[in-house]
Amino acid sequence: MKATGSFSPTKWDEKTRVQISSEKKTTQASVTLKFTGEIEGEASVEWLMFYKYSDEKDQHKSSATYVGLIRFEGKVNGKSGSFVMEDRGTFDKGALNAELAIFPESGTGELESITGSAKYTTSEKGITFELEYEF
Repeated sequence: MKATGSFSPTKWDEKTRVQISSEKKTTQASVTLKFTGEIEGEASVEWLMFYKYSDEKDQHKSSATYVGLIRFEGKVNGKSGSFVMEDRGTFDKGALNAELAIFPESGTGELESITGSAKYTTSEKGITFELEYEF
């Protein structure tokens, strides 16, 4: 089965952990995302990021690789519950590209037995999210 939608951040708290050089650093971000579409709800995210190039004046010019955990709570094609995903991606000059995997046995409610994978990218419409899943 498939669910598509989009998301946008509603809270973003990012802190530098190690300043490697003037352009390179590692950070940790605590983020809240709002999902709309066939996947609808809210997610709390913890991302660890490595910036190979960080532009403090214009973050959209930066390039980073990140890993994270996303806990989604809401509805997928009308079924309510929550689940946790591993997120691995890149941010390069404003473009996002990520692959995600649902942790087995992390589901609750009507999503209790959910398994699958997801991806998200940026486009002219914003951030597009696609979830491939089964029960």
